[in-house]
Amino acid sequence: MTTTDNTIAPVQRVDFGPGHTVISSPSGRFSLRLQRRSIIVCTVFVSFGLVLSLWALATGEITFSANELLHALFGNGNSSSELVVLSWRMPRVIMALALGAALGISGAIFQSLTRNPLGSPDIIGFNTGAYTGALIVIFLAGGGYFQIAAGALVGGMVTAALVYILAYRRGSQGFRLIIVGIAFSAILASLNTWLILRAGLEEAMSAAVWGAGSLNAMGWEHAKPALLAVTVFFIAAALLAPRMHMLEMGDDAASALGIRVEPSRLLLMVVGVGFTALATAAAGPISFIALAAPQVARRLTRSAGVRMGSSAILGAVFLLLSDLIAQRLVPDTALPVGVVTVSVGGIYLIWLLLREAKRN
Repeated sequence: MTTTDNTIAPVQRVDFGPGHTVISSPSGRFSLRLQRRSIIVCTVFVSFGLVLSLWALATGEITFSANELLHALFGNGNSSSELVVLSWRMPRVIMALALGAALGISGAIFQSLTRNPLGSPDIIGFNTGAYTGALIVIFLAGGGYFQIAAGALVGGMVTAALVYILAYRRGSQGFRLIIVGIAFSAILASLNTWLILRAGLEEAMSAAVWGAGSLNAMGWEHAKPALLAVTVFFIAAALLAPRMHMLEMGDDAASALGIRVEPSRLLLMVVGVGFTALATAAAGPISFIALAAPQVARRLTRSAGVRMGSSAILGAVFLLLSDLIAQRLVPDTALPVGVVTVSVGGIYLIWLLLREAKRN
């Protein structure tokens, strides 16, 4: 009599060359390749982000001890500490992390599709398009926060569609997409300036502050809808990540592997623009996070290409750190976070341009 063992074999850990580990099942149906350096770098930055988050929650005009902070976080604190920590500071910290991660992933997508470190939504002009949509709502419709957010979302999507159509010629090549995007961004920037100049003083000042990118006065009523939308795009990005990595091998190789190249590229663009438009809708156009985070992550992890996971982690940490600097740089004045990201990002952009020019 023969018996059959129907138990499932455990997952095995297999070394795959120096610096890599592959976790796979004996049948080969499941496998996950991990780069040890990436794991270490991501773990360090996740820990750093956690420390920054706790510091942001505990410090400010009202400072709490570690014990008071923990009691407030677990709902055991007094009413004033829970109000400050949970209602005032928590939404700002969570939004900084979520929007920073969204911008990091958006930058990774466009730098992967264009195969160029300058392929960023703020360079290509999608941020500017989202700002245009918000300005139209502010000046022509006089809408509130959610109407402005919807206008920014529509503006970013319409700009992306126009850039894609103008850059399309038997496929959307990366360099053409960047050139068309820069040109379109310049046109929209001129339109934005014209709209602000024609507006009233109060409207123009409000639009200018919002256009700098700010997390000031961020509450749960603003954060919850944005977090829900960002979560949907996070899921979509995770599902499309394998296609993005296959497209990096070239269109012919991706087609040979069964990937429909142009539809996959279009879906990735929609997700990347969606992240940028959502961030702009929630906090205004925040520049250079999407440009810098993927490239810094790539250099730290020494990966062959940009990766969504590491880009998201560094984007989240960068934006939270920038917001903390903006809050504390000038005493008694909370600067828009975009002021810090533009200042630091501008230096990074100059270095990147010089580096690319030297390489070419």
